Amino acid sequence: MASQSNDPRLPSAARPNKQPVVAPQDLPVDYSGFIAVIFGVFGAMFRYKACSWLAIIFSAQSLANMRNMENDLKQISMAMMFGIMGLVTNYLGLGPRPTPKK
Repeated sequence: MASQSNDPRLPSAARPNKQPVVAPQDLPVDYSGFIAVIFGVFGAMFRYKACSWLAIIFSAQSLANMRNMENDLKQISMAMMFGIMGLVTNYLGLGPRPTPKK
């Protein structure tokens, strides 16, 4: 067992770690939010169920990793609305109607 006198660390020189301040425009791009918007648009426009579900999943991931509250919340809410709109139109929307026979 080593004694305390042989410890090379200096407790008096220790400083707490401080994260550098980063401007909101310098933050890295939120790729999961961007992908959620793309999947949401495809799910709503082309009525793909998988794309709508992926939009919901990616927007939840983006919400969990949100860094800038103001900008990211707009993008996440838009992706979530496209995903929900796609799911509503897929599951509750009107399907193709058969033509009446004469």
